[in-house]
Amino acid sequence: MSAGPTIAWIGGGYLHPQFAECGYDVRRVALSAPRVLDWDAVCRETGREPDFVVYADASLPPPLVGLERFPCPTLFYCVDSHIHEWYPFYAQAFDLCAVSLLDHLPRMTLRLGPDRVFWLPPFPIRGERPPKVAPKRIWDVLFVGRVDPETSPVRAKFLREFAAEVDNFEVREGTFANLFPKARIVLNIAERGDLNFRVFEALATGSCLLTPRVGNGQDQLFEDGVHLFTYEHNDPRDAARKANRLLAHPELCERARLAGLAEVDAHHRRRNRVRTILDRIEGLDREAVVRERLAQADMIRDKYLRLLYLHWGAEVTDARSRELYLWGARGDGKSPAQRPQKRPARAANHNPQDPESKSV
Repeated sequence: MSAGPTIAWIGGGYLHPQFAECGYDVRRVALSAPRVLDWDAVCRETGREPDFVVYADASLPPPLVGLERFPCPTLFYCVDSHIHEWYPFYAQAFDLCAVSLLDHLPRMTLRLGPDRVFWLPPFPIRGERPPKVAPKRIWDVLFVGRVDPETSPVRAKFLREFAAEVDNFEVREGTFANLFPKARIVLNIAERGDLNFRVFEALATGSCLLTPRVGNGQDQLFEDGVHLFTYEHNDPRDAARKANRLLAHPELCERARLAGLAEVDAHHRRRNRVRTILDRIEGLDREAVVRERLAQADMIRDKYLRLLYLHWGAEVTDARSRELYLWGARGDGKSPAQRPQKRPARAANHNPQDPESKSV
């Protein structure tokens, strides 16, 4: 049996194994550090010309240049738009854009029409599920995550004030699936008002979740007081009042645990998100969208990408990446990746170590 269409899956893992299960030939290009790839580099990394390119948000500088001229359809799976203000401009060079935060969809429709931008809410990213044998609940309230007054001062201040009003409150780092079931209540924080993955991960373990009241579609997916409980955003005292009330009424926690888990199992697992993307990909007139983008390529580069690439060209320290960004901003001639690298002539008494060849 021949393999299905080839997807070059660049960046975060997220959903790529499930696409393979659906018959696609998925070639992943993981990004553990900043890299810059043009079309030829994508083909080399995947071993062939892909039929579709997906960039799954890795929260790194733009990894693809010249993508306004890629000869196949492209999709940007955008997760961290609450952190990176340049994402809406970058998204315009793609053919489809899946957005994790509902309230940010309008930001992505500068060139792309509403039919090309769609909501893809978070999900239990590690496939979290309740433990087969329920552990003893040893903490009343638990927060799992890093707390550093230097790097996350808002979080540190919130937790300090919350702890002053709630007994038996624990802060840990570790695996959610192992820790969440050991608490009567799991506390979530979203400093920037994002509907984060932790909401889904906590509910997926069968935990009673106390999370901030945010937008981005949370109230369209879950009902406060039924699937989870909410507090006023960035208000530790309101969170403490809600936690103490729930601890006094454990039957409320128990009902929410069951309802929240059932809701995630029915609507918010990996299979649900994969189906949403597949419906968009399979419903796309691939030749037409590529033809449309290629006809607008110069405009896309000049209006949305040029300043973005010039900025990153000035920021990066790797000479090759800088050259690719500057080429992407100009959009003329062959990509630097297609040209052989010239070895600089060695002058007398020249230090044989080229500083630009060192890893940074």
